[in-house]
Amino acid sequence: MSLLPAPPAGRSLGQSGVGMSPIAWGMWRLADDRRSAGEAAQLVNAALDAGITLFDTADIYGFDGVSGFGDAEALLGEVLAAEPGLRRRMVLASKGGIRPPLPYDQSPAYLAEAIEGSLSRLQVETIDLWQIHRPDILSHPQEVARTLEDALSAGKIRALGVSNFTTAQAEALVAFLDTPLAATQLEISPLRIDSFANGDLDQAMRLGLTALAWSPLGGGRLLAPKTNRERATAAELDRIAEEQGVSRSVAAYGWLMAHPAGIVPLVGSQNPGRIAEAAGALAMRWTRQDWYAVLVAARGEKLP
Repeated sequence: MSLLPAPPAGRSLGQSGVGMSPIAWGMWRLADDRRSAGEAAQLVNAALDAGITLFDTADIYGFDGVSGFGDAEALLGEVLAAEPGLRRRMVLASKGGIRPPLPYDQSPAYLAEAIEGSLSRLQVETIDLWQIHRPDILSHPQEVARTLEDALSAGKIRALGVSNFTTAQAEALVAFLDTPLAATQLEISPLRIDSFANGDLDQAMRLGLTALAWSPLGGGRLLAPKTNRERATAAELDRIAEEQGVSRSVAAYGWLMAHPAGIVPLVGSQNPGRIAEAAGALAMRWTRQDWYAVLVAARGEKLP
């Protein structure tokens, strides 16, 4: 029985020429539990030691609805200031464009302010990948594109991405950009399979975008399944995980990475051991039958 191609050991961030790992670490909970800079540094080093080089954060991470805006970026900034050598080992990604309590603002003035704010909190001169976090339907994509191009020209960011954009919204922005878009960040997991059929991943392959998958474990539901669909999906992953000697979460990452779009799962764990464990997905090999078995379980019905 033929196997699907193994995930690459390394890859490029879109067409930007920036090299990165095929797995990323997401830091949306980095500032939780009053974590110290030393504790955060342990997590950063655990990811780097596991071969994970793409680090994804956002200015909204740490915000609890009242306070904490920018806390995750600021904490990472403390880590990088204390150990400057870490910055050279990572591809640093952040996001902006959510402005509590509006909630979305991609006006030229605010986008420029958001980029400057991230640079200041992270204590860096350049962000490798800067992404618009969620689309602002009141901002014209031409104005957004002009602001992003200005930041690129100034050396403040190296590559551009979008997060939670529809294919039409991404196409509209691309039409006004001189620089190719590098990445699209989407919610994709064995429990969130919309992107396999709605054109998201087809667009990523057509435009050469790196597809970043946030919440690849279904917001933790894969680890504690409750519904029949969740339990069926977890059971298929467990079957394959047992055969290949990995955990259910690693099998979920591997399932995403087997897609031809080269999906990059954003590992959300803030546990050093689980961050390191995620790299085991690189060794997984999938047959078409096993991959589709997970999809059928996730669909809750047979394929047509």
